[in-house]
Amino acid sequence: MDKASLIGSIIGFLCCAVVCVMASGGNLMMFYSPKGFIMVFGGTISVIFMAMPMENIKAIPGYCKRFMFNGGLTPLETVKVMSALSDKARRDGILSLESEVEKIKDPFLAKGLRMAVDGTDEEIIETTLRLEVMAMQERHKNGKKFFDLVKLYSPGYGLVATLIGQVGMFGNLGGDIATLGSMLAIAVVATMYGTVLANAVAGPMGDKLATRSGEEILSREMMVQGILSIQAGDNPRATQEKMLAFIPQGVRSKMNIAA
Repeated sequence: MDKASLIGSIIGFLCCAVVCVMASGGNLMMFYSPKGFIMVFGGTISVIFMAMPMENIKAIPGYCKRFMFNGGLTPLETVKVMSALSDKARRDGILSLESEVEKIKDPFLAKGLRMAVDGTDEEIIETTLRLEVMAMQERHKNGKKFFDLVKLYSPGYGLVATLIGQVGMFGNLGGDIATLGSMLAIAVVATMYGTVLANAVAGPMGDKLATRSGEEILSREMMVQGILSIQAGDNPRATQEKMLAFIPQGVRSKMNIAA
């Protein structure tokens, strides 16, 4: 589980909860409006169905899971793994990596190493792996697109509900005060729903997925270079230097100190 995502979610929830309790004196039901809820959440769902194909909609639980859990290798972990594999290949031969392939959990790395062990041509390995990276980028764009849609349109539907509430309020001027209060609550609470959904939920989750996507693309590129280096029979030190070229200098220094 990603600790940063969990900590941020808890802090955001607590801040909203504490302020709501302080503002309402403990009567949290004043923040509930079924009409505003239907308008904002129902409208946002309708936009998602209109803007995204069904196969991408089915993947939404995976997008949300990706926010909280990160199963991929970080760039530093990639350096360590590729350095160890390069050292073993140089010491025992590239065929010795066949036993290591089954232990590798990352399917991208396992596929590339298997091709290298099988003696596949270097150009074919590079082309195949880069096509995998391109396909992964497209999948990540779909996940980011989902959160961007929510971020863009939920405040808009909140505004629609606000306008509906105002029309109802103006239409009942001089009438029952309870009706006026209900219409005003729709106008205000619906705007709050849309704003919170966009800025406290969808926006941060989409940005986290974009960050993760960049890290994973970098890690994949490091793996490609490492696999090609291993297949070429490069010195393990040279392979590691190729990996470290992707790492910021400050992080590289810390890694060397730790080593």
